Amino acid sequence: MTAYAVAHMRQVAMGPQIVEYLHKIDATLEPFGGRFVVHGGNIEVIENDWPGNLIIIEFPDRHQVRNWYNSPAYQAILALRTGNSQSDVVFVDGVEHPHKATDVLD
Repeated sequence: MTAYAVAHMRQVAMGPQIVEYLHKIDATLEPFGGRFVVHGGNIEVIENDWPGNLIIIEFPDRHQVRNWYNSPAYQAILALRTGNSQSDVVFVDGVEHPHKATDVLD
């Protein structure tokens, strides 16, 4: 089942370390089938408040997203992001299609 790494980047200090992180992250995703689905972009807030940016990276499954995050290549650049931003990161599974809202009740 498709899985996602989702980051709510609440605050980012844009500087040389974040730029380096951005230059290097794509190469860490490729071996695990990861691809950006949402990367920043214009957020239209329609309820409450949403400070910051949204990042969603798609992977073939939860195993691959964990392997990417724990890989030596990603761990080598992780501090470039965490030391220069405030963010929340989660892994979440997608849904099988077709999916109805009531499927969560089973």
